[in-house]
Amino acid sequence: MTMTNLVPALPFWLSLGLVPIVILAALWGGWSLLLVPAATWWLFTVLDRLTGKEERNADPATPEGRLGWYKAITLIWFPVQFGLLCWLLWYVPRAAHLGGLERIGVFFGMGVISGAVGINYSHELMHQKSRLERWLADLLLASVMYSHFRSEHLRVHHIWVGTPRDPVTARYNEGFHRFFPRVLVQCFRSAWKAEVAMLARRGRPWWDRANPYWRYAALQGGMLLLALILGGWTGLGLFVVQAFVAIWQLELVNYIEHYGLTRRHLGDGRYEHVLPRHSWNATYKASNWLLINLQRHSDHHYKPDRRFPLLQTYTEEEAPQLPMGYPVMTIAAMIPPVWKRIMNPRVKAWRRRFYPDITDWHAYNKALNPTPGH
Repeated sequence: MTMTNLVPALPFWLSLGLVPIVILAALWGGWSLLLVPAATWWLFTVLDRLTGKEERNADPATPEGRLGWYKAITLIWFPVQFGLLCWLLWYVPRAAHLGGLERIGVFFGMGVISGAVGINYSHELMHQKSRLERWLADLLLASVMYSHFRSEHLRVHHIWVGTPRDPVTARYNEGFHRFFPRVLVQCFRSAWKAEVAMLARRGRPWWDRANPYWRYAALQGGMLLLALILGGWTGLGLFVVQAFVAIWQLELVNYIEHYGLTRRHLGDGRYEHVLPRHSWNATYKASNWLLINLQRHSDHHYKPDRRFPLLQTYTEEEAPQLPMGYPVMTIAAMIPPVWKRIMNPRVKAWRRRFYPDITDWHAYNKALNPTPGH
């Protein structure tokens, strides 16, 4: 699989096609407001059916210099998203043809993009070593008022996934509408505690300037001020709408990625190492184009800094597979009875395959096993 020219990378640039759709929705209003959710959730689900699965793997030893066209889409996304957001903040509050609900609808669509694409790209960028890429990740997260996600993801999730210490490992039989408010509170707390603990290990207090929460607050405050300047109080309210929708999109994906998948408790608060079996995966081409291979999630946990085009896929014998791609699975997650009917039998089958000796799952289901690291 060649990676040095533009053509193989082009499918991952499809996200740029969402930008003119949002612009059209702002200019036209009415039925056009449905175009963004239709494009992200339904179009890519249809494309998954048409294009099928991609089960080949790129050579993980591919040199960094051969990934330029893949990296480029993540590097240019912040200026593209930021420019679109600024234009909407200026234009929509002044657009006489848009009613109140239509204005909210435009920013709902903007939030779908800044969540499904923007936060996802920030996730890719925050795992890299380049200062530029990490700053772009911070800017993308600040634009949706979720800067602490970087700390929570790097300092908590990747270390404690599948254990009671990871808030975003969705518990078996926990519906999304219970999961969402829980993680909004717990993720902020766990990220803060992780950063304070790291500072303490270096002999520094929580108020030290090295605490990234100061940077998070400054960037988010700047975004709020910009929204107020560009769109007045209406613009500020609409900015908050798109931020909330983006966060909701992120946590829907978090909910799906590890639902019901727990690491074996070895006793005394110790847990087995993270394995491919502890993430749900999907190999559908189109949704992986949109999500830059996020659905190859097991390999991401194995090699967190591996660039997205090099992420490997696993067989069903090694890692659990979702029946469909993330776009349609997020819709199912919003309807708990549907979600549980689809996923609970799969979790039970996963338990029988990988942990046939465990007969009592109550402590795992309720996150009652000892908290690791204490």
